[in-house]
Amino acid sequence: MNKKLSVYLAIVPIFMVLIGCAQVGSVNPQDTVGKNAKTHQEHNNLASYYDNIAMEMDSKVAQNKALLKDYEGHSEYYGRRGQDFHSHATANLRHYEQEAQNALKKAEFHRKIAAELLKRDYAQSSEADPTATRKIKVKLESDSDNKLN
Repeated sequence: MNKKLSVYLAIVPIFMVLIGCAQVGSVNPQDTVGKNAKTHQEHNNLASYYDNIAMEMDSKVAQNKALLKDYEGHSEYYGRRGQDFHSHATANLRHYEQEAQNALKKAEFHRKIAAELLKRDYAQSSEADPTATRKIKVKLESDSDNKLN
């Protein structure tokens, strides 16, 4: 019995340390994708993702406004818990409005980055081969010389 107790007392603290070190919060995959986005298309995809999040939050805001209106209009139906429902709906409303604003800010940020990357890509593609325009000019000049002769 003493040996079982000592093994138990040795294993329990190890499990407690492992549980304490475990990651509790979830990681948003879009945050890691946002940090690794390099092309304008990836940033456009992130902008549309955040736009969808904002639309979802707006629909939740509308739902909570309807609930809040119901709680205020018919508080007698909810008894003592009516105030709790009211404050909970108000807190949810504030939370969803804030999340919608944050999502719109992130979407706008990614749109700006995508536009800058697109401009830079166009500028680099025109600077990449400066002789291409000269070749065209030379060709045009040589064609005009042949016509004159």
